[in-house]
Amino acid sequence: MLSLSDLHVHYGGIHALKGISLEVPANQIITLIGANGAGKSTTLRAICGLVRASSGTITFQGKDITRASTTQIVQMGITMVPEGRRVFPDLTVLENLYLGAYTRSDPGVKKDLDWVFSLFPRLKERKAQLAGTLSGGEQQMLAVGRALMANPTLLMMDEPSLGLAPMLVQEIFNIIKAIHGEGKTVLLIEQNARAALQLADYGYVLETGRIVLSGTGKELLARDEVRKAYLGEE
Repeated sequence: MLSLSDLHVHYGGIHALKGISLEVPANQIITLIGANGAGKSTTLRAICGLVRASSGTITFQGKDITRASTTQIVQMGITMVPEGRRVFPDLTVLENLYLGAYTRSDPGVKKDLDWVFSLFPRLKERKAQLAGTLSGGEQQMLAVGRALMANPTLLMMDEPSLGLAPMLVQEIFNIIKAIHGEGKTVLLIEQNARAALQLADYGYVLETGRIVLSGTGKELLARDEVRKAYLGEE
């Protein structure tokens, strides 16, 4: 479905991605793990057109999207849940959700709204409430729901559990499973490496802009270097 080939990204004088290549097959959960500054978020930002690749190609469903605009990429079926939630605090929950569907004119918007409310009943209860008054966990639910309102084929998630209480972290991972169960492909960045690898079909380990390891979630969980560096084991 999604393919990155020899992708390089520069921020000024910083070489953030150094020739990464990866595959995201349809109907799978793929995770990227690595330390802060490894290039995980830059990878997602490059895919959705927020930063431009210096060289290399990004292909989605057989089309080269390396130079496509972010609006075009969303219309093709890719959306991202950004790190830090980034909800619109002075708009209501319902208004935030409808903004997620701003590129759509099809009759399925109401059906998708009902689906989002079934995933997140608290959002339905608070649909008239200003997003800025929600708790951190509720804002994260809103950010996920807003991305789903675009009816994506590929949902990218950047640190969805960051800053959440442990009980809410498990709820977010259960929601990711439910979204995947509805036929969505998921590309996940997650600081909770153990939970991400337990959930993922396949994973990639990034270090300083390069992919240094890849394998199924189970294979990476069994690697000593992964267990020491990312799971806190000796």
